[in-house]
Amino acid sequence: MKSKMNQLFEDQKSVHVLYSYNGMEKYIEQVVSFIHNGILAGEYVILIENDRVYPLIHKELSTRLTKDQMEYIHRVNNLDFYYSSGSYHPPAIHDYFNKMVQPYLENKLPFRSWAHVEWATMKDPLHLIEDFEKIVDEAVNLLSFPLICAYKGERMPDYLRRILMETHPYILLEDDVVVSELYPSLMNRE
Repeated sequence: MKSKMNQLFEDQKSVHVLYSYNGMEKYIEQVVSFIHNGILAGEYVILIENDRVYPLIHKELSTRLTKDQMEYIHRVNNLDFYYSSGSYHPPAIHDYFNKMVQPYLENKLPFRSWAHVEWATMKDPLHLIEDFEKIVDEAVNLLSFPLICAYKGERMPDYLRRILMETHPYILLEDDVVVSELYPSLMNRE
């Protein structure tokens, strides 16, 4: 039986999903399933992940995928990605992402992306995350690819949770995908 997530990805190519996780074990299961299913569907996977978690993901994937299939994964260190300009600067992150996906776009290669969003402190103004997620949402729709943004639930203050629900049309729960009631409908966005 196909998961609701995989069905959603088949039905729509532009899918921007928020995943608020609380346990590392469940997080690993979700990201591994996302990557595994993408590769089985013939898609490349851009994985934006930290150096601590990636070995756990790689270990699990290596039991499910062949060496050739593992080549479909393009892993980027999430700190390098989000702080490529030395600080969390949405336009710089957007430029980095555009350069990263250009080969897939030029060669018409299908891809999906998983981004583990982390920050060391809450010193970064949360409005920057809102600005970035709005840019990302536009990019997902323009470039037609699925993206899951994973945030650690216990580190999300209510204000940030609201911002994220307003900038992601879908929310991944443990075994389900639901529509965000706070995401503006297409009619309200125009």
